Amino acid sequence: MTSANNLTTHHLTIPIQHEDIAKLKPGDIVFLEGVVYTAREGVYDRVLGKGEAVPIENLAEISNVNFHCSPAASVREDGQYAIGGVTATASFRFSKWMANWLDLTGTKVVIGKGGMPKEDYASILAPRQAVYLTTVGYGTGALLGRGVIGVRDVFWIDDLGIAQAMWMFDVKAFGPFIVDSDLDGNSLFASHNDAVAKNINSLYAGLKAPALSRYGETDDRKD
Repeated sequence: MTSANNLTTHHLTIPIQHEDIAKLKPGDIVFLEGVVYTAREGVYDRVLGKGEAVPIENLAEISNVNFHCSPAASVREDGQYAIGGVTATASFRFSKWMANWLDLTGTKVVIGKGGMPKEDYASILAPRQAVYLTTVGYGTGALLGRGVIGVRDVFWIDDLGIAQAMWMFDVKAFGPFIVDSDLDGNSLFASHNDAVAKNINSLYAGLKAPALSRYGETDDRKD
């Protein structure tokens, strides 16, 4: 652990131990080494919805870090996968699966972007002694991809596709990530979203209604 410019930086080895997770505070910076796995709605639905087994026995002994991610992957001439970038996807969409997934897999660190619903920090993550890390800004997929030094395995790619498959990445100096939440359920996103929400309606006052084209899109904030 180092500290510079008032930012505390942690270099953690996966599986991450409880005592190391307990040191993380919102706003800290994290770099990872070990194995990170990806799982999002395709994997969650397959395991939790359809009842299929997690394809890695004793997953938590290999990795307890779940990255909500869409990798940019291609197949090399030798048949191995090359990873050009790993772009985080919005985690709040997976809220309904998280409690059961953490219980089933022993996952203690979730990485994504945009944070989780406010109530999830206190009701899902903190009781399971898990924390949330977020990517730093947008357009960092290529930067994070430099930390992926190999693909250990990939599952269900033929039917779920590249984005939804379950990847096992060997990583080194993987980051930077910002600590969003701690073991007490405190969250940068939750606290700052409350402050922003107070004045957000005034930002849109007088503007024309947005043009919505994708299925399910709405401008009603209650939705």
